[in-house]
Amino acid sequence: MPRRLLFLAPQVPYPPHQGTTIRNYNLMANLAEDYEVHLLCFQQEGDDPVGNTPLPRLLTVVDSTPAPKRSTTRRAITTVTSRLPDMALRLASDTYQTRLGALLEQYRYDIVQIEGIEMAPYGLWLANHPLWRSARVKENLPGIPIGRPALVFDDHNAEYVLQQRAWETDVRRPARWHAAAYSAIQVNKLRRYERQICQQADRVVAVSEADRDSLRALDSSLNITVVPNGVDLDYYAAYSRERDSQAPDYGPQALVFTGKMDFRPNIDAVVWFANEVLPLIQRAEPETRFVIVGKEPHPRVQELASRPGVTVTGWVPDIRAHIAAAAVYVVPLRIGGGTRLKVLEAMAMRSAIVSTRLGCEGFPLDGQEIITFADDAPAFADATVALLRDPARRARQGEAGRLFVEANYGWSAIVPRLRAVYDTLSSNG
Repeated sequence: MPRRLLFLAPQVPYPPHQGTTIRNYNLMANLAEDYEVHLLCFQQEGDDPVGNTPLPRLLTVVDSTPAPKRSTTRRAITTVTSRLPDMALRLASDTYQTRLGALLEQYRYDIVQIEGIEMAPYGLWLANHPLWRSARVKENLPGIPIGRPALVFDDHNAEYVLQQRAWETDVRRPARWHAAAYSAIQVNKLRRYERQICQQADRVVAVSEADRDSLRALDSSLNITVVPNGVDLDYYAAYSRERDSQAPDYGPQALVFTGKMDFRPNIDAVVWFANEVLPLIQRAEPETRFVIVGKEPHPRVQELASRPGVTVTGWVPDIRAHIAAAAVYVVPLRIGGGTRLKVLEAMAMRSAIVSTRLGCEGFPLDGQEIITFADDAPAFADATVALLRDPARRARQGEAGRLFVEANYGWSAIVPRLRAVYDTLSSNG
């Protein structure tokens, strides 16, 4: 019998169009070839009902509960009064917890995998579940105690680091001091909480060596394996701008950024780029257009659409068409962690890329002429202008990027790393 896995996810992992859903969908779809995979997820507002997705055809059990709602007032109060970080409170749900308990009674799982820190409350609840407490009495060394699943925590970002960087960025600007205050409050709470869930898990998965090192700084004894984010190589290779009658045309000097545009690091990135970098580029190349692609643009992002040469698309049906429309793909990130799927997507599309060092943190790119790095506004502008004026160099970098992702970041190369983690965890016996 195949081993049985239960994934706990913060949203319906389909369609795989942004970070969390891309990772969760591709991990589960590939693991389903060798394991019996079950999913319990939250149905977020705007998510497709799970029954209308391919998930029931791929997985043995697919279940969801409505995502809880928190008022702005309640969130503000708990930000100050709760010992828990904000991310630990976002998806607190008695309904979800009850359904999880029912699945544990109905099925005998070998592994339960927690997808991201928003789902960590359920990992901590499981660690104190009677199934876990009773199993600890009888050890089955070396491995997991007999009678309970192994608990794997897939930490999509070293979250305390993300908030630390957000504070360092926002505290420099008085207009952002309210955001800096939020991050200052969250950093130490996240430090404690992230340490706690990592310690309770039998294995921890990080998406990059940098994140692994940040988590080990919380506890040097943590057992952490790097399973990076990946990209569907065939999907991106299949796109043809020539055959796409709906392909957008932003002009020959388009700069494109993609991402979920209510996500704080993405908001900071495009606002900084539009305010500090784009004017310098347009001074040298007046026809340059900056295109911000992604769903749910924050009001600060929407405001940028009134600027000369800035387009804000909102949600688009096919991200490939917009990446392909770029002369240069830009990654002006100053906050964040992990490995950015947006960078892998752009490399898979053979895009020439200019990025901050932080924007490509986690990728082993040293000594390779794949991405042009720049960390301040003048350097970023100069690097972008140089690429706009050199089509041959853009083509060389784009081809080098495609070869890089083919060698390292296809899901067929990544999923075996997670299987190896499972192999270190003994069966329930």
